[in-house]
Amino acid sequence: MEKISIFGVEIFNTTLEETMKIVSDFLDGEDTKVGFTPNTEIVMACRDDLENRKLVNSADLVVPDGIGLIYASKIHKKPLKERVTGFDISMNILKMGREKPIKLYLLGGKDGIAKMAKANIERDYEGIEVVGYHHGYFKGSQFDIYDDEKEQNIIEEINELKPDVIFVGFGFPRQEKWIAHNRDILNTKFLIGNGGVIDILAGVTKETPKIFVKLNLEWFYRLIKQPSRIIRQIALPKFLISVLINKDSVKLEGDVNEQR
Repeated sequence: MEKISIFGVEIFNTTLEETMKIVSDFLDGEDTKVGFTPNTEIVMACRDDLENRKLVNSADLVVPDGIGLIYASKIHKKPLKERVTGFDISMNILKMGREKPIKLYLLGGKDGIAKMAKANIERDYEGIEVVGYHHGYFKGSQFDIYDDEKEQNIIEEINELKPDVIFVGFGFPRQEKWIAHNRDILNTKFLIGNGGVIDILAGVTKETPKIFVKLNLEWFYRLIKQPSRIIRQIALPKFLISVLINKDSVKLEGDVNEQR
């Protein structure tokens, strides 16, 4: 599959429909695969930090979760097909349970949030079994703390439960660090770093109204709901200015002949 490199972050040029076919193939396979969903803010962080860039590029699936990335690709006439969000991928994984049973593990959120999400998922999504869950407030490799007993217990539990999919919601870059460090020792088919999705599934965070999504104004809705995000939102205009003045910011990486 073709990739578009934006400030060195290699993003799959895909649609949501094509992405879900890839995820379906992951779930039918034997190996553990990883999906990351960088937005504009994350790409800016990767531009300035080689380790973060390597971390994101280590995934088997990297999709553009940010309208700024779509704009950037069009500015340099290497257009990405469409925005593909971690939320949409996650919701479509839940819908896949109608076609085949899926075992899911939830890792993230404050204590009690994942339990609430489990109840809502199993009520609303046929074929999804939430086999386990744990909050995200523990010492572990997401904080560069290795061999902590609590983290080892969580990994052992996951491996005993053998979930098909793990939702990891620590936020960037903690979820990416945790996934990359542990992917080879986890008994699962697909790990996705999906930020606040567990909070949304639990009902403690409201989903962005569809009209804002359709108009690509999710950032504005979040800013209205949480004005303190203004510092983070500045990343979008800074990103677009950087794209405009840097002719090498967006590159065509060519075809990917096989998945990592």
